[in-house]
Amino acid sequence: MTLFTHSEFDNHEQVIHYFDKPTGLKAIIAIHNTNLGSALGGCRMWNYANDDEALTDVLRLSKGMTYKAAITGLPLGGGKSVIIGDAKTEKTPKMMQAMGRAVEKLSGRYIIAEDVNTTVDDMVNIHKYTNHVVGLPSEGTKQAGGNPSPLTALGVFLGLKATVKHRLGKNSIAGLRVAVQGLGNVGYNLCERLHEEGAELFVTDINDSSIQKAVNNLGATAVALNDIYSQDVDVFAPCALGGIINDDTIPQIKATVVAGAANNQMATSNHIGALKSRNILYAPDFVINAGGLINVYYEHESRINNCSNSKKSAMEHINYITTTIEEIFKYADVEDISTALAANKIAESRFLTGNTEDKILKFNS
Repeated sequence: MTLFTHSEFDNHEQVIHYFDKPTGLKAIIAIHNTNLGSALGGCRMWNYANDDEALTDVLRLSKGMTYKAAITGLPLGGGKSVIIGDAKTEKTPKMMQAMGRAVEKLSGRYIIAEDVNTTVDDMVNIHKYTNHVVGLPSEGTKQAGGNPSPLTALGVFLGLKATVKHRLGKNSIAGLRVAVQGLGNVGYNLCERLHEEGAELFVTDINDSSIQKAVNNLGATAVALNDIYSQDVDVFAPCALGGIINDDTIPQIKATVVAGAANNQMATSNHIGALKSRNILYAPDFVINAGGLINVYYEHESRINNCSNSKKSAMEHINYITTTIEEIFKYADVEDISTALAANKIAESRFLTGNTEDKILKFNS
């Protein structure tokens, strides 16, 4: 493995490899940028083919969190962690506690949250050894803490609607055809919201039972994994893993809107302008999937500062995603650049200087 010459290395401040022999924990924590505040990002457990694949993932994901926090107007930096292993067979409470000890060694530079194959229960175990954790269970509703997936899905839903309005001139998604790739916690919740508003769903997932659930409960049409890109739909919503917008899939996409929850949807930076050249409007993933980050930020602030209005503040901030995505589209149109590049430029103008004046949004009413 290399770091400084790695293709995904982009001025990352700190990358830590952590091994705990008693529990078998093999983890990498990457802190991309802390100019705006402590790095906050989820912990993903995945059965990576090799260590280099894990490093690639954590470098990309941590950078994405920096952009997500900045574009969303949060006083946070970007970080991420990955655990190498099969979550179904190797993950234990003791392993997650060891992860908590690893996070504690960073003295607050990194705040951990749940991600793919980690859960609220895992965060509880991590919390036994560090206070630098979010996504913990809350009393009563979990909207102010715990599983952030519903609020991530809400942000994606709002961003999708704003994108449809900008491209198709429609205030409603009723009657629109939407292809959803990935039916995990966020993807399925998004499907429920789309179904409630009258959208026609076409879905796929690596888990057949998830597909059948959407077919039975939401009237969705099941689609084979590799056929989801070529569906004759209005919207394509990638909600699985990243890298799915690439040289092979772009020519297949018939939708005029791409708006989904998956992180790092572009395989490489070379694909940023590819959708624009085909007149497909792309809602930058790190903008519309920020609902979960917003939610856990206010949870953290509430716990640290003993505030009681975290739910209200989080909901106000998540609803602002609509305004943010509209501003990005306007900027992209004026500059005649891709929406992804427009979002990147706005985010960079914030975190590269660390200047938060008139840039960090306040939702503390």
